[in-house]
Amino acid sequence: MQPSAFLPVLFEVLPRVARIAVYIALGVFAANLVVAFGLVERIAGLSRYLTGPANLPDEVGTAIVTTAASTTAGYGMLAEYRESGVLDDRATLVAVTINTFFGFVQHIFTFYWPVLIPILGQEVGFMYVGARAAIALAITLTGVVAGAVLLSGRNVDATAVAQTDGAGEASEDEQSLRSMLEDAGRKTWKTLRRIVPRLAIVYVLVTLLLRTTDLESFTALASPLTNLVGLPGAAVPIVVAFAFDTTAGAAAIAPAIGQTFTPKQAVATMLIGGIISFAVSTFKRSIPFQYGIWGPEFGSKVIAVNTGLKIVFIAIAVAVLVA
Repeated sequence: MQPSAFLPVLFEVLPRVARIAVYIALGVFAANLVVAFGLVERIAGLSRYLTGPANLPDEVGTAIVTTAASTTAGYGMLAEYRESGVLDDRATLVAVTINTFFGFVQHIFTFYWPVLIPILGQEVGFMYVGARAAIALAITLTGVVAGAVLLSGRNVDATAVAQTDGAGEASEDEQSLRSMLEDAGRKTWKTLRRIVPRLAIVYVLVTLLLRTTDLESFTALASPLTNLVGLPGAAVPIVVAFAFDTTAGAAAIAPAIGQTFTPKQAVATMLIGGIISFAVSTFKRSIPFQYGIWGPEFGSKVIAVNTGLKIVFIAIAVAVLVA
């Protein structure tokens, strides 16, 4: 490949990787400080209703709370807990699943409320956001049930936090604020050195692949899906638009609500657009991000679990809407 073709990709990817690295650093640094200051009990109070039945340690509650503010930071915390031995792979997958609803919450205030609902109108807007919230909550509860059934003391080790953070070297009273900050900084740098290079490499490779791959072929799935659930033919271009850009899809369907589409049909159409978009977003965003955080092997498992559960519960929601 000519350097002239590679450099634009590099300039496109590096700011994205830098932004993600900042969020990961904040998440991991916060996770270490929370443990060092003994704040786990306070922060994880509400989330214990989820982590307790799922047989997960209280530390995971800090990641859940953080995910509501930043998905990347929340994932950074979970990566730290997995790396330190607090969670094994099975427990990490359960924790990632439970995080789903809290990752959705942040989008309510940053996108759904200020952007999507005004475009769609209150009735359809609230129906759509409510459907997405119900889907996310169902996935989170599925994670809780999975943890209750599949996890035991063999899958988690809360004492690994203390061992990894050096808590055995000095008591909390003996540690100065400076030493705790330095220790958290060292652990954060160690995590970044492991994750960021891998993240950058995968992002570059995927971006290069996107330049030579026609992702629009995935939208060939739109027509069979809309026909299967009995939606109007006009749903196909809406699904295609929605798969590539949520705002554009919402703007395209809004004028047709009440004429071509009933409110329920409109919501079902947008949800099907979400199914198609997973094929695109997985390729463009999930693979680089998850591989960067976890590595290819475990990252593939996270993607499979996330995507599989979303498709299942979106399909159930569509079936209810068109019934």
